[in-house]
Amino acid sequence: MSVLFLIALFSSRYILNTYVSKLSKSQVTETTKDSLITTINKTFNYTQNGKPYRITFLEFGSKGCSACRKMEEVMAEVKTKYPDKVNVIFLNILIPENQPMSQYFGIAQIPTQVLLNEQGKEFFRHSGYLSFEELQKQLLR
Repeated sequence: MSVLFLIALFSSRYILNTYVSKLSKSQVTETTKDSLITTINKTFNYTQNGKPYRITFLEFGSKGCSACRKMEEVMAEVKTKYPDKVNVIFLNILIPENQPMSQYFGIAQIPTQVLLNEQGKEFFRHSGYLSFEELQKQLLR
């Protein structure tokens, strides 16, 4: 019985997270969305801007969250192991200027990791703590 409860709990967590994410994305105005797409393309589309990176690692979090603090170690390790391949960006969702980007990506919980390919398109997303080993599997695929 407890196994069924855990399955139901995790399923509802996923459903709730997905719902909140879609709701957040829907609140972005077309003007803001267009502006953010331009910014993302200019900054993270490495095929157009000539920067040497192949992947962007966006870490959405805050300074007060314990799982977010654990992710700081993972970000540091990625920066050390892949300095020319992965552009690591931390976005504190509590800072007002980061909130449109957070809404655009539909961040429903923190920490959330979003990986963009060299064209600036999302190819991986995870919410919660993600170990370096698990993240590395995505970076090397």
